[in-house]
Amino acid sequence: MNFVKYASIILITFVIIAGIAIPLSPAPQSWLEFPVIPALEQKARNIFFHVPVAWTTMLAFLVSTYYGFRYLRTKNIDYDIKSVSAAGLGFLFCFLATITGALWAKFNWGSFWNWDPRETSIFILLLIYGAYFALRSALDTEEKRASLSAVYSIIAGLTVPFFIFVMPRMMAGLHPGAKGDPEGGGPVVQMKMAPNMRVIFFISLFAFNLLFIWMLNLRIRIARMEYERSSHHA
Repeated sequence: MNFVKYASIILITFVIIAGIAIPLSPAPQSWLEFPVIPALEQKARNIFFHVPVAWTTMLAFLVSTYYGFRYLRTKNIDYDIKSVSAAGLGFLFCFLATITGALWAKFNWGSFWNWDPRETSIFILLLIYGAYFALRSALDTEEKRASLSAVYSIIAGLTVPFFIFVMPRMMAGLHPGAKGDPEGGGPVVQMKMAPNMRVIFFISLFAFNLLFIWMLNLRIRIARMEYERSSHHA
């Protein structure tokens, strides 16, 4: 797991440096220049951070759903620990996706928040998983808390792909890929990025996945120790 930790740190550091330091040029002459994207310009650099963070949000919530399902099948408390740990990280990455998206919106659309369908959908996900943690904190019985949380995580997980992929494309909005967008699915979905930008984007995507794996492993280990300590005091 140390390899995963160090690899994620090194790769994310590389993405930060490359994503910020490589200059933009109207006519790039080498791989050390990014093309100027009309209307985005310097703001296009956020694509290396906002999209991977949003992707990691979905990954974390789906991992939580998977372990919730495993708990219902086995009643093994370790699966509940894994499910809530993944949900917590998903909530964190969802918050980061909201912040990076709001910054993008401010400089591209003039306001941090516009109630664009994609902004609205990620806000709904924050509410859904905020309610998940409220549910857990309201239940004292371990088995009841784990069982209800597992059912909730499965139901919530089924909504994640809808709110991230489907709903924003069903409605007109400011975000690329919205209904009626003349550019279609946007530069990420249709892979319209320049080759050097695409390489850094996928490195970032991979790096944030590694970061999630490392953080999940760390969070599970801490949660197990907390569970064992509380069990001994009970």
